[in-house]
Amino acid sequence: MDHPPDRAAERTRVDVVDCAKTYPGGAQALQRTTLVVEPGEVLALLGPSGCGKTTLLRVIAGLVDPDAGGRIAFNGDDVTARPIEQRAVGMVFQHYALFPQMTVAANIGYGLRVRGVAPEALRRRVGEVIDLVRLGGLEQRRPAQLSGGQRQRVALARAVAVQPRVLLLDEPLTALDAKLKEALRDELAQLLRQLHITAVHVTHDQNEALAIADRLAVMQAGRIVQVGRGEDLYREPGHPFVAEFLGRVNRLQREAGRGLALGGIELPCPPALGASATLLVRPEDVQVHAGAAPGTGWGQARVLQRTFLGDRVQLRLAVAGQAEAIVSDQPRDCPVAAGDTVAVTIDPRRLMAAALEDAS
Repeated sequence: MDHPPDRAAERTRVDVVDCAKTYPGGAQALQRTTLVVEPGEVLALLGPSGCGKTTLLRVIAGLVDPDAGGRIAFNGDDVTARPIEQRAVGMVFQHYALFPQMTVAANIGYGLRVRGVAPEALRRRVGEVIDLVRLGGLEQRRPAQLSGGQRQRVALARAVAVQPRVLLLDEPLTALDAKLKEALRDELAQLLRQLHITAVHVTHDQNEALAIADRLAVMQAGRIVQVGRGEDLYREPGHPFVAEFLGRVNRLQREAGRGLALGGIELPCPPALGASATLLVRPEDVQVHAGAAPGTGWGQARVLQRTFLGDRVQLRLAVAGQAEAIVSDQPRDCPVAAGDTVAVTIDPRRLMAAALEDAS
C-alpha cells in the first residue's frame, strides 16, 4: 500500500439510528437516539457532565456497542458490528494520548506505518499535515518538549494524517489554560473547514461549540433535546433546557394569568407563555436607560453593582416585583454607577419559558 485512501471527495454522512446504551446494573447512559451528521459538517455534542455525549461519541467510534436495535451507518454502509479499527475514524482526546518516546513526526506517522504506507508516501503525508497544523521545525521534538497547544496539534495531526472518514473529538481543548484554549479553538475551527471532513466534537463548553461547530446537538439526561445552528438555538431555543444551558439567563417570576411585574409596571406576556410562572430573559435583552424613563413601558430599578468587563458593562439591578437581582449587559461606555436609579424594560418577544418543573 503506497498511500492512505483519498477520502477528501467522499465526505461521509453519519447516521445514528435508534442507538441507546445500557450498562450492566441497568444504568442507561444513552436513551434511544437518532441523529444525522451531514457530509463535511462539524457537529458538536454539547451538554453538562453525565448527559451522554461521550457515550454517543464512543458508540459512533465503535468503542462501545449500542443496545440491540441500534445502528450506525457511514454513507449508508452499516458499520454497527465493526470495531473501531475497521471504521476508518480518527480520534482526538483531551489528554493527547501521544507516545512519549516518539518524535512529533513519528507520532503523526504512526497510523500510516501500521497501515503499511510506503516510506516515501509516509514522509510526504506527514510533511503535508505538519504544514497544515503549523508545526514546522518541531518534527524531531518529543511530546515533553512541547507546549500543551503544540501537543494537541500533534494529536490532531495524527488523527487526520490517515484521512479518516469521520473525525471524532472528545473534549480536545479541556486540558488547556483559558487563553491558549481560546486561541486553539479558533485554529481548530479554521482547520476543520480546510479539511472538509465530517467531524463530531464533544464539549461542555458552549463558547467552544458555538465557535467551532456548524450545528449543535444539545443533550440532557441521555437524550438530545434540540439540534440546530448555534445562533438559532441561542436566539430561539425550542426547549427550556437549551435556553438555560446555552448562554446566560435571568429568571423572572409572574403570577398566573398576569403580565410580568417589572419595577412598578406590568409588561404583557406573549400568549405562548401564558402557563409559565417562571420566565427567562438574556442579560443583553434587559434594556436600561440612565435617569428618567424615556416613555411608557419602562419601570424603575436601582443599580446594585456595576462591573466593567472590557467589551461590556454588567449591571446587577434591584427591580420591584422581582425577588432576585436582574443582570443586564450594557455597552462599555454605559455611564451609570452603583446606587443610581435607572429606567428598565424588556421586549416581551424576548421572554422565554423556563423548565416545566419551574413553571408548576
